[in-house]
Amino acid sequence: MISDHDWVQRKLGYSFRDVSLLDAALTHRSSGSRHNERLEFLGDSLLNFVIAHELFLRSPRADEGDLSRLRASLVRGVTLAEIAKSLGLGDQLKLGSGELKSGGYRRESILADALEAVFGAVLLDGGPEAASRMVLELYAGRLDNLPDPEHLKDPKTRLQEWLQSKNISLPDYIVDDVQGAAHNQRFIVSCRVDSLNLHTTGQGTSRRKAEQASATSMLEKLTSE
Repeated sequence: MISDHDWVQRKLGYSFRDVSLLDAALTHRSSGSRHNERLEFLGDSLLNFVIAHELFLRSPRADEGDLSRLRASLVRGVTLAEIAKSLGLGDQLKLGSGELKSGGYRRESILADALEAVFGAVLLDGGPEAASRMVLELYAGRLDNLPDPEHLKDPKTRLQEWLQSKNISLPDYIVDDVQGAAHNQRFIVSCRVDSLNLHTTGQGTSRRKAEQASATSMLEKLTSE
């Protein structure tokens, strides 16, 4: 395994003056008392600002809602984890024995938190300009290929807007059934548009997920007819 310093120099193009900051950024709380949670907090704040600022500059016609959805899609855990995996970050993490045995170096949340911690460490070590440059370089491909903000809206929002555009009354969501034990429940929810005499059902591990699933089915039904 290459050293932490060499990894950063090769993958990120940044050389730490204080290597102890990098060491802390790569240390999960299961491994030591000087872990990466505080740096993660700092990196998360930096990431949100840098991405928000870049989206503001790149999307002059986008409204607040579109900008918020775009930012959320870029700073969410799954996106951070994808970037971390592409860098081989998991191989550099310092984890406790329990996390090592359970494959923590592959866990999305741990990878995402560690990458944010690296951003925080660079901010402290090299300042805002160096940290911002790193974020923008790692996100360059995603920023150059931004999705249509409309596609980022959740199904319930898209259904509501579609109905409103047709002057149709908004849907009702009704929980039809809750199955399973308390720790492993499955919700079944109906989406009803009474003025059109239509209803669909959806299932999910939470009421919200079931509502979104039923809204998706309703959208498909409305737009295919």
